[in-house]
Amino acid sequence: MKFISIFILAFIQGIAEFLPISSSAHLIIFRDLFGIGSSMSPKMELTFDIALHLGTLLAIGLYFFKDFINMIYKGFTKGVKDKEGKILWYLIAATIPAAIVGVLFEDPIENIIRKKYIIIALALAIMGIVIFLADKYSQNKKDIEKLTLKDALIIGCSQVFALIPGFSRSGTTIAAGRFLGIKREEAAKFSFFLSAPVVCGAVVLKLLDSETWSIIFAEPLVFLFGILISFVVGLICIKWLLKYLDNHNFKIFMIYRLILAAVVLGYIIIGG
Repeated sequence: MKFISIFILAFIQGIAEFLPISSSAHLIIFRDLFGIGSSMSPKMELTFDIALHLGTLLAIGLYFFKDFINMIYKGFTKGVKDKEGKILWYLIAATIPAAIVGVLFEDPIENIIRKKYIIIALALAIMGIVIFLADKYSQNKKDIEKLTLKDALIIGCSQVFALIPGFSRSGTTIAAGRFLGIKREEAAKFSFFLSAPVVCGAVVLKLLDSETWSIIFAEPLVFLFGILISFVVGLICIKWLLKYLDNHNFKIFMIYRLILAAVVLGYIIIGG
Protein backbone atom coordinates (compact mmCIF):
# COMPACT_ATOMS: atom_id res chain seq x y z
CA MET A 1 0.00 0.00 0.00
CA LYS A 2 1.39 3.41 -0.94
CA PHE A 3 2.41 5.61 1.97
CA ILE A 4 0.37 8.49 0.55
CA SER A 5 -2.76 6.38 1.09
CA ILE A 6 -1.64 5.55 4.62
CA PHE A 7 -1.06 9.23 5.31
CA ILE A 8 -4.49 10.25 3.97
CA LEU A 9 -6.38 7.60 5.96
CA ALA A 10 -4.42 8.33 9.15
CA PHE A 11 -4.92 12.07 8.68
CA ILE A 12 -8.67 11.52 8.24
CA GLN A 13 -8.82 9.36 11.37
CA GLY A 14 -6.94 11.96 13.42
CA ILE A 15 -9.43 14.64 12.43
CA ALA A 16 -12.70 12.73 12.24
CA GLU A 17 -12.25 10.82 15.51
CA PHE A 18 -12.56 14.05 17.49
CA LEU A 19 -14.62 16.34 15.32
CA PRO A 20 -18.31 15.34 15.31
CA ILE A 21 -18.24 14.12 11.70
CA SER A 22 -17.80 10.30 12.03
CA SER A 23 -14.40 8.73 11.47
CA SER A 24 -15.89 5.36 10.45
CA ALA A 25 -18.02 6.98 7.74
CA HIS A 26 -15.03 8.92 6.40
CA LEU A 27 -12.79 5.86 6.25
CA ILE A 28 -15.50 3.94 4.36
CA ILE A 29 -16.18 6.81 1.97
CA PHE A 30 -12.52 7.47 1.18
CA ARG A 31 -11.83 3.76 0.66
CA ASP A 32 -14.94 2.69 -1.22
CA LEU A 33 -15.91 5.84 -3.08
CA PHE A 34 -12.53 7.51 -3.63
CA GLY A 35 -10.37 4.36 -3.73
CA ILE A 36 -7.88 5.50 -1.05
CA GLY A 37 -6.40 2.33 0.43
CA SER A 38 -8.89 0.17 -1.45
CA SER A 39 -6.18 -2.41 -2.18
CA MET A 40 -6.20 -3.58 1.45
CA SER A 41 -7.73 -6.96 2.21
CA PRO A 42 -10.69 -6.95 4.63
CA LYS A 43 -8.53 -8.28 7.49
CA MET A 44 -5.74 -5.82 6.76
CA GLU A 45 -8.31 -3.02 6.59
CA LEU A 46 -9.77 -3.86 10.01
CA THR A 47 -6.34 -4.22 11.61
CA PHE A 48 -5.15 -0.93 10.09
CA ASP A 49 -8.26 0.84 11.40
CA ILE A 50 -7.48 -0.45 14.89
CA ALA A 51 -3.93 0.90 14.53
CA LEU A 52 -5.33 4.32 13.58
CA HIS A 53 -7.60 4.20 16.62
CA LEU A 54 -4.56 3.38 18.75
CA GLY A 55 -2.94 6.57 17.47
CA THR A 56 -5.95 8.70 18.46
CA LEU A 57 -6.18 6.86 21.79
CA LEU A 58 -2.56 7.84 22.52
CA ALA A 59 -3.46 11.43 21.61
CA ILE A 60 -6.29 11.42 24.18
CA GLY A 61 -4.04 9.84 26.78
CA LEU A 62 -1.27 12.40 26.32
CA TYR A 63 -3.49 15.49 26.05
CA PHE A 64 -5.55 14.62 29.12
CA PHE A 65 -2.79 12.77 30.99
CA LYS A 66 -3.03 14.85 34.17
CA ASP A 67 -6.83 14.67 34.14
CA PHE A 68 -6.80 10.87 33.88
CA ILE A 69 -4.15 10.51 36.60
CA ASN A 70 -6.15 12.75 38.95
CA MET A 71 -9.40 10.94 38.16
CA ILE A 72 -7.88 7.52 38.79
CA TYR A 73 -6.14 8.59 41.99
CA LYS A 74 -9.15 10.43 43.42
CA GLY A 75 -11.54 7.75 42.21
CA PHE A 76 -9.79 4.99 44.12
CA THR A 77 -8.88 7.03 47.19
CA LYS A 78 -11.89 9.30 47.70
CA GLY A 79 -14.54 7.79 45.43
CA VAL A 80 -17.64 9.71 44.34
CA LYS A 81 -17.27 12.19 47.22
CA ASP A 82 -14.54 13.93 45.22
CA LYS A 83 -15.56 15.74 42.01
CA GLU A 84 -12.74 14.20 39.95
CA GLY A 85 -13.17 10.78 41.53
CA LYS A 86 -16.86 10.93 40.71
CA ILE A 87 -16.09 11.51 37.02
CA LEU A 88 -14.01 8.31 36.91
CA TRP A 89 -16.85 6.14 38.18
CA TYR A 90 -19.38 7.92 35.97
CA LEU A 91 -17.12 7.23 32.97
CA ILE A 92 -17.00 3.56 33.90
CA ALA A 93 -20.80 3.42 34.25
CA ALA A 94 -21.28 5.29 30.96
CA THR A 95 -18.96 2.88 29.13
CA ILE A 96 -20.97 -0.23 30.02
CA PRO A 97 -23.93 0.21 27.57
CA ALA A 98 -21.70 0.75 24.52
CA ALA A 99 -19.35 -2.05 25.59
CA ILE A 100 -22.19 -4.57 25.87
CA VAL A 101 -23.83 -3.61 22.59
CA GLY A 102 -20.44 -3.39 20.86
CA VAL A 103 -19.44 -6.91 21.88
CA LEU A 104 -22.81 -8.38 20.91
CA PHE A 105 -23.66 -6.47 17.75
CA GLU A 106 -20.61 -4.67 16.29
CA ASP A 107 -19.78 -7.40 13.77
CA PRO A 108 -23.39 -7.91 12.55
CA ILE A 109 -23.88 -4.14 12.23
CA GLU A 110 -20.55 -3.81 10.41
CA ASN A 111 -21.44 -6.62 7.98
CA ILE A 112 -24.94 -5.33 7.30
CA ILE A 113 -24.41 -1.58 7.13
CA ARG A 114 -20.84 -1.15 5.87
CA LYS A 115 -21.86 -1.07 2.20
CA LYS A 116 -25.24 0.58 2.77
CA TYR A 117 -24.19 4.03 1.64
CA ILE A 118 -27.71 5.42 1.84
CA ILE A 119 -27.80 4.60 5.58
CA ILE A 120 -24.42 6.26 6.05
CA ALA A 121 -25.61 9.35 4.16
CA LEU A 122 -28.81 9.57 6.19
CA ALA A 123 -26.86 9.13 9.45
CA LEU A 124 -24.48 11.93 8.45
CA ALA A 125 -27.34 14.29 7.63
CA ILE A 126 -29.60 13.45 10.56
CA MET A 127 -26.86 13.59 13.18
CA GLY A 128 -25.56 16.87 11.77
CA ILE A 129 -28.98 18.46 12.31
CA VAL A 130 -29.35 16.84 15.75
CA ILE A 131 -25.98 18.18 16.94
CA PHE A 132 -26.83 21.69 15.75
CA LEU A 133 -30.29 21.70 17.38
CA ALA A 134 -29.00 20.15 20.61
CA ASP A 135 -26.40 22.89 20.84
CA LYS A 136 -28.74 25.71 19.81
CA TYR A 137 -31.42 24.95 22.38
CA SER A 138 -29.15 23.83 25.23
CA GLN A 139 -29.41 25.69 28.54
CA ASN A 140 -25.60 25.70 28.63
CA LYS A 141 -25.23 25.71 32.40
CA LYS A 142 -23.55 22.51 33.64
CA ASP A 143 -19.88 21.78 34.17
CA ILE A 144 -18.63 18.17 34.12
CA GLU A 145 -18.42 18.25 37.93
CA LYS A 146 -22.20 18.74 38.10
CA LEU A 147 -22.99 15.63 36.06
CA THR A 148 -25.31 13.14 37.68
CA LEU A 149 -25.13 9.37 37.26
CA LYS A 150 -28.30 9.59 35.16
CA ASP A 151 -26.64 12.15 32.86
CA ALA A 152 -23.57 9.94 32.45
CA LEU A 153 -25.68 6.87 31.60
CA ILE A 154 -27.72 8.82 29.02
CA ILE A 155 -24.53 10.04 27.34
CA GLY A 156 -23.07 6.54 27.52
CA CYS A 157 -26.18 5.00 25.92
CA SER A 158 -25.94 7.54 23.09
CA GLN A 159 -22.63 5.93 22.08
CA VAL A 160 -24.57 2.89 20.90
CA PHE A 161 -25.68 4.86 17.82
CA ALA A 162 -22.00 5.41 16.93
CA LEU A 163 -21.80 1.75 15.88
CA ILE A 164 -23.64 2.90 12.74
CA PRO A 165 -21.15 4.70 10.44
CA GLY A 166 -22.19 8.32 10.03
CA PHE A 167 -23.51 8.99 13.51
CA SER A 168 -20.09 9.59 15.14
CA ARG A 169 -19.09 8.71 18.69
CA SER A 170 -18.08 12.27 19.51
CA GLY A 171 -21.16 13.61 17.73
CA THR A 172 -23.68 11.49 19.61
CA THR A 173 -22.08 11.99 23.02
CA ILE A 174 -21.61 15.74 22.57
CA ALA A 175 -25.21 16.09 21.37
CA ALA A 176 -26.47 14.11 24.35
CA GLY A 177 -24.40 16.27 26.68
CA ARG A 178 -25.76 19.46 25.13
CA PHE A 179 -29.36 18.19 25.41
CA LEU A 180 -28.64 17.71 29.12
CA GLY A 181 -27.46 21.32 29.44
CA ILE A 182 -23.74 20.66 29.71
CA LYS A 183 -21.56 23.53 28.53
CA ARG A 184 -20.26 23.20 25.00
CA GLU A 185 -16.56 22.73 25.75
CA GLU A 186 -17.33 20.57 28.79
CA ALA A 187 -19.54 18.28 26.70
CA ALA A 188 -16.69 17.84 24.22
CA LYS A 189 -14.21 17.13 27.01
CA PHE A 190 -16.46 14.48 28.59
CA SER A 191 -16.93 12.97 25.13
CA PHE A 192 -13.15 12.66 24.74
CA PHE A 193 -12.83 11.14 28.21
CA LEU A 194 -15.56 8.64 27.39
CA SER A 195 -13.96 7.59 24.11
CA ALA A 196 -10.78 6.42 25.86
CA PRO A 197 -12.10 3.24 27.56
CA VAL A 198 -14.24 2.27 24.55
CA VAL A 199 -11.39 2.64 22.04
CA CYS A 200 -8.91 1.05 24.46
CA GLY A 201 -11.18 -1.98 24.84
CA ALA A 202 -11.54 -2.37 21.07
CA VAL A 203 -7.76 -2.08 20.56
CA VAL A 204 -6.95 -4.59 23.32
CA LEU A 205 -9.48 -7.14 22.04
CA LYS A 206 -8.03 -6.89 18.54
CA LEU A 207 -4.45 -7.22 19.78
CA LEU A 208 -5.36 -10.40 21.66
CA ASP A 209 -5.96 -12.05 18.29
CA SER A 210 -2.78 -13.77 17.08
CA GLU A 211 -3.76 -13.16 13.45
CA THR A 212 -3.62 -9.43 14.12
CA TRP A 213 0.07 -9.67 15.01
CA SER A 214 0.78 -11.70 11.88
CA ILE A 215 -0.72 -8.91 9.76
CA ILE A 216 1.19 -6.22 11.68
CA PHE A 217 4.55 -8.02 11.46
CA ALA A 218 4.08 -8.46 7.71
CA GLU A 219 4.11 -4.67 7.21
CA PRO A 220 5.25 -3.01 10.47
CA LEU A 221 6.16 0.34 8.87
CA VAL A 222 2.63 0.74 7.54
CA PHE A 223 1.17 0.45 11.01
CA LEU A 224 3.82 2.56 12.75
CA PHE A 225 3.39 5.35 10.19
CA GLY A 226 -0.39 5.21 10.50
CA ILE A 227 -0.26 5.34 14.29
CA LEU A 228 2.17 8.27 14.25
CA ILE A 229 0.12 10.39 11.82
CA SER A 230 -3.22 9.76 13.54
CA PHE A 231 -1.57 10.52 16.90
CA VAL A 232 -0.06 13.86 15.83
CA VAL A 233 -3.16 14.99 13.92
CA GLY A 234 -5.38 13.86 16.78
CA LEU A 235 -3.44 15.96 19.30
CA ILE A 236 -3.76 19.05 17.11
CA CYS A 237 -7.44 18.40 16.53
CA ILE A 238 -8.31 18.02 20.23
CA LYS A 239 -6.64 21.31 21.07
CA TRP A 240 -8.27 23.09 18.13
CA LEU A 241 -11.80 21.85 18.82
CA LEU A 242 -11.78 22.76 22.52
CA LYS A 243 -10.55 26.26 21.65
CA TYR A 244 -13.00 26.61 18.75
CA LEU A 245 -15.97 25.72 20.96
CA ASP A 246 -15.20 28.60 23.30
CA ASN A 247 -16.84 31.03 20.88
CA HIS A 248 -18.47 28.95 18.13
CA ASN A 249 -21.39 26.59 17.74
CA PHE A 250 -21.74 23.38 15.71
CA LYS A 251 -23.24 24.95 12.58
CA ILE A 252 -20.10 24.40 10.50
CA PHE A 253 -20.16 20.69 11.29
CA MET A 254 -23.84 20.40 10.36
CA ILE A 255 -23.17 22.07 7.01
CA TYR A 256 -20.18 19.83 6.33
CA ARG A 257 -22.14 16.68 7.20
CA LEU A 258 -25.02 17.70 4.94
CA ILE A 259 -22.62 18.36 2.05
CA LEU A 260 -20.88 15.01 2.55
CA ALA A 261 -24.25 13.25 2.76
CA ALA A 262 -25.21 14.87 -0.56
CA VAL A 263 -21.93 13.68 -2.11
CA VAL A 264 -22.61 10.11 -0.99
CA LEU A 265 -26.19 10.22 -2.26
CA GLY A 266 -24.91 11.65 -5.54
CA TYR A 267 -22.52 8.72 -5.83
CA ILE A 268 -25.40 6.30 -5.24
CA ILE A 269 -27.59 7.93 -7.87
CA ILE A 270 -24.95 8.58 -10.53
CA GLY A 271 -22.25 5.99 -10.11
CA GLY A 272 -23.43 3.48 -7.52
